[in-house]
Amino acid sequence: MTEPAALPHVQIYTDGACSPNPGLGGWGAVLISAAHGARRELSGAERDSTNNRMEMQAALEGLRALKRPCRVTLTTDSTYLRNGFSQGWVAAWKARGWLTKAKQPVKNVDLWQALDAECATHAVTWKWVKGHAGHPENERADALAVAAREGLRRA
Repeated sequence: MTEPAALPHVQIYTDGACSPNPGLGGWGAVLISAAHGARRELSGAERDSTNNRMEMQAALEGLRALKRPCRVTLTTDSTYLRNGFSQGWVAAWKARGWLTKAKQPVKNVDLWQALDAECATHAVTWKWVKGHAGHPENERADALAVAAREGLRRA
């Protein structure tokens, strides 16, 4: 991979929403190019999901939207998602064949594996922000996720 500092920098803000949990789920992502402020918003929904899966799907779709390797600051209000990478959970699960310390299959393994593959392409820094605390981009990602979920409810 190119030296991270030489890569274009993109900020990605993500959120997921599920109601009930499990149930109808939506995800939202806001991508902002640090160089020129270009902005892109993404969202989607699933009929049968969980909040954790929607949080992960938002991050995955944000990373997949990048057309070339980037230096990414990915901000989420999900400690589950952030800790998976910043606390080394994913690396440990991989080393154990995607099993937990208790030798149980990792939940949401399909999304963890897909995220791990995307993170191998990009230089990702994971940040956490408290949800529903007025952070403008996190609030926007939440609004996108809720709107996508509600679109399914009306369909």
